[in-house]
Formats: sequence, structure tokens, C-alpha cells
Amino acid sequence: MDEKIKRTMDALAENRMKPYFAENSAKACEIVRELIADDKLITSGGSVTLTECGVADMLKNDFSCVYLDRSAGGDDRSAVEEIMRKAFVSDTFIASTNALTENGELYNVDGNGNRVSAMIFGPKQVIIIAGVNKIVKDLDEARVRVECTAAPKNTVRLERNTPCAKTGKCGHCHSDDRICCSYVTLAQQRTPDRIKVIIVNENLGY
Repeated sequence: MDEKIKRTMDALAENRMKPYFAENSAKACEIVRELIADDKLITSGGSVTLTECGVADMLKNDFSCVYLDRSAGGDDRSAVEEIMRKAFVSDTFIASTNALTENGELYNVDGNGNRVSAMIFGPKQVIIIAGVNKIVKDLDEARVRVECTAAPKNTVRLERNTPCAKTGKCGHCHSDDRICCSYVTLAQQRTPDRIKVIIVNENLGY
């Protein structure tokens, strides 16, 4: 574990978020399985990271719990939104983060707002999985990361017609397809250890 990761984990603990270190994706899956061992209802936010590290597949194939997969709603928007709302009464909500600062802050920008709102309140437990590529020095770097990396790549993935999908950089647009609508920073938490952050020693997601 290098000094940047250790510094980030110490800062997370100081902010009352419980940090974990996983040397690889397989270890991250093991940690998640341990953390949800007694849970009955699991939900998640949209995340490339969860797919790449294998957590999404693990949850879909785990018959000991009920996993509400938002992708199961397909093109039925009302079905997808119903799954999103059930996150607020779930035992565990699992997601990634757009950026993780060395000061122990989670910085996220959302379109629908379901992911950030569930991080803030509702689920009994929140598990955040972040590759080392998500670690940045501070909130200023976090904003740059979203505008120049995360948002442009996600608009391409989601086939959104936005300027950043073409230029690779945020244009602070007013497009109907804009995915940057809610900006949320999670710092020191009121409920200790409700949020768990698993830092994976791999590059994952955007």
C-alpha cells in the first residue's frame, strides 16, 4: 500500500467512513460478500466499476439475498424508477464514486440523483468501491476529474448527445441530455461507519 492510499484511508476513517483496502477485484468481492452476509435486500447505483470488478455478477448470482438490479427494468422507465426508489429501504446500497480525495471526501455528480441521494440517506449501509484511479488530491482535482474524464466517458457510454461526448471536456452545457445535474460532496458523517469505502489496487471505471 503506497502512502497516497494510506493517507486517503486515514482521512476516510477520520471522516467516520470505514476504509478497506483490496489488492485486486477478487479481494474486493470477498469484502463485499462479508459486509452483506446478513442482508436481505441489496440495491446499487449505475456503475462501470461494479461490472468491471465482478461485484455486479456476484450479486446477480447470489441467491441468499434479493438484489434489485436496475438494468432488469430494461427500457421501461417506470420499472427502473421503482427499483431506484427501493434503494431507500434497502439493507445495503452499493455504488462507486466519481472521485475520492486524499482528504477522505467522496465527490459525485449525478443526473437522476438517485445514486447520491441513497449515499446520503436511506439504506442502512452504503458500500463504495473505488479503483486507485479515482483518488485525487482535493476537491479541485475532483471537479477536474469529473469534467475531463468521468462525465465525457459516461455520456459516450450512455449515448447522450452532449458537447462533452464529442470534445471530451465539459462545456457546462444546457443540453436536454446533460448528466451533470446534482453535485454532492460527502465529508464527515454523522453515523460512524455507515459508509464503507473499498479502495481496489486496480484502475476501475471512469
